[in-house]
Amino acid sequence: MVVKMDKAQRIANKQKQISISEFFEKNKHFLGFDTHQRAIITAVKEAVDNSLDACEESRILPDIHVYIKRIEGGKLELITQDNGPGIPRDSIANVFGKFLLGSRFHAIRQTRGQQGIGITGVVMYSQLTTGSSTTVLSKIEAESTAVKVDLALDTKNNRALKSNEERIPMEEWFEESGMQTLHGLRIKTVMSAKYQRGRQSVHQYLRMTSIVNPHATIRLKVIGKEGEIVDEGEWVRSTSKLPRPVVEIKPHPHGMQFGTLQRMLKNTKERTVKSFLRKEFEKVSPLVAKKILEHAELDEKRRPAGLPVESIQSLLAAFMEVKIQSPPVDCLSPIEDLLIKKGLEKAIDSRYAATVTRNPSVSQGNPFQVEVGLVFGGDLPSDGTVELLRFANRVPLMYQQGGCLLTKAIESIDWRRYGLEQPGGKGVPKGPAAILVHLASTNVQFTSEAKEAVSDNEEVHDELRRALFEVGRGLQSHRKRIGQREKSREKFDLINKILPEIASKSSSMLGREPPDLSPIITKIMNAVFCEEEVIWEPREKLAKCSIKIYNYTARARAYTIIAKWPESDSTSIVQNERGGRKEARGLWAWRLDAIDPGSMASIDFTVSGLNKGDWKEAEVFYRGNGEVIGSEKIDEALLEEARKQERLQEVVEEFVVPSASTSSHQKDTVSLDSNIVSSEIWEAGDKLF
Repeated sequence: MVVKMDKAQRIANKQKQISISEFFEKNKHFLGFDTHQRAIITAVKEAVDNSLDACEESRILPDIHVYIKRIEGGKLELITQDNGPGIPRDSIANVFGKFLLGSRFHAIRQTRGQQGIGITGVVMYSQLTTGSSTTVLSKIEAESTAVKVDLALDTKNNRALKSNEERIPMEEWFEESGMQTLHGLRIKTVMSAKYQRGRQSVHQYLRMTSIVNPHATIRLKVIGKEGEIVDEGEWVRSTSKLPRPVVEIKPHPHGMQFGTLQRMLKNTKERTVKSFLRKEFEKVSPLVAKKILEHAELDEKRRPAGLPVESIQSLLAAFMEVKIQSPPVDCLSPIEDLLIKKGLEKAIDSRYAATVTRNPSVSQGNPFQVEVGLVFGGDLPSDGTVELLRFANRVPLMYQQGGCLLTKAIESIDWRRYGLEQPGGKGVPKGPAAILVHLASTNVQFTSEAKEAVSDNEEVHDELRRALFEVGRGLQSHRKRIGQREKSREKFDLINKILPEIASKSSSMLGREPPDLSPIITKIMNAVFCEEEVIWEPREKLAKCSIKIYNYTARARAYTIIAKWPESDSTSIVQNERGGRKEARGLWAWRLDAIDPGSMASIDFTVSGLNKGDWKEAEVFYRGNGEVIGSEKIDEALLEEARKQERLQEVVEEFVVPSASTSSHQKDTVSLDSNIVSSEIWEAGDKLF
């Protein structure tokens, strides 16, 4: 008897388990390998990101080399090497040959990568397009020899296939790697790819990477088929300061979703719901845990694994109703203002640079921090749109610019008020400028698996706008100050040239002594001028700032002069004869009681802890009656907000809460409420304090 198989059963029998490797093999565009030009950029990106992460975790200043060689058949040979800690022999196959294997996916801290996909994707793409294996050469400091092995990928079983594994002596490691370090990693692979120059190229990616990683030295060399140099670049580190180590934190209640909370309750080893809340979450003290359970109407002795769906939903609702401190922010590692300037000036020749690092904030339980830099003038072209430099966790974003939250924030600003062209007040502005935007977060939400653009988020968007307003006002102030000085200097030079000649000829004709022209020049000019200059003293390694106030009016003048200087943990004012006082962080004030007509008063001070080029221009503000050309009147409202933020920061730093995720001597700090200054205040302010 023949039994006919049901159609539904036949369809069901065709279902097969798909390995993650097979999925990415058929959908390589998810990983950024959709075109030959993007393939080489993605491959370099994954290798360089891994090198930077490994070096920083081992507290090593990174030296990274990228070599690309064009070979026959539209293929490229890619070699990347670093001076990182290397990879132990037993771990090489897992690191390079298995998707979704990594140490960072469950860690809540700022990292460049998390999923364990990147470098394995490079091995897969090389094998898929050329059939070649990837050669890995690894040297760890504890061993006297290096490991060399060829790797391929078994996509069906998601594992590496090793071949030609051997140990090589130290001399051969030095010769093959070209590096004299006792540790490091060298990767060599061949892929179908195309090298091109331009804004979307390996050269641009490495240039951008050097800007936000000023502690790294990165070198690029591209060789043609005939051995000629097609392209090259070198970005030498401009600081020896490594990014601060980030501390892993626990989940925060405000970032919870139902499924995640349900899984945590099921897997926890805690015996009661109260201990579960205290031990598994950040900033949940015994008192806070008690309030959450009271609001959720749950017995604190209930077993976590036995909670029904309704109770889990009640817990989620209680998380949002009970006041819970924001998570600690030592899980973030921002670039910081001074290092952003160093990075920008290393890659871009400009006359003016302004940076803003906002205080950390929180979105859906995830700490984040935004940083913005703006450079203007110099060699930047003035006939096109400004250059946008987008970064997420120190990684350049090269594609999907129009769909990125970082771009949308820039486009939402009316840049015309700050001196840049912007038809209709919308879109990317035009002019000789570059705008850098960096988002540091424990959980950057991207629009796709290729991590090329940041998805929409209202809290992040608002923080970006506040930072952009601030650098915009700095640019406006700079342009106004330069314009005023040029016009005043031209007028002053003209008067000082013509009047003495008239006086000389008139006196000669009348046989008299030339008169004192100071009162006449003062009457004609009828203005107060400010000039500032920052000079680097190489022998003393000090930055010396000189501020001069000229009174060309008919009466004595009195002002409080306020200078903005690069205050940080490593800098200090070491010479300051006039004394003065601190107004706020990075702002120092001096009182000038009387500047007589036709006279000049000077302020000189010196700053230590800087390197050459760190500080090129001091922004000068004043408090007093009338106008001071070349300076800006202080905005007292914004100054008070700056003081308020500083006082709050001091209070927060004194507030210590023990955390189970850190050692006993470490401190958790509460993140600041960056919404203290409303967007309306920032938009309304026409002047930068």
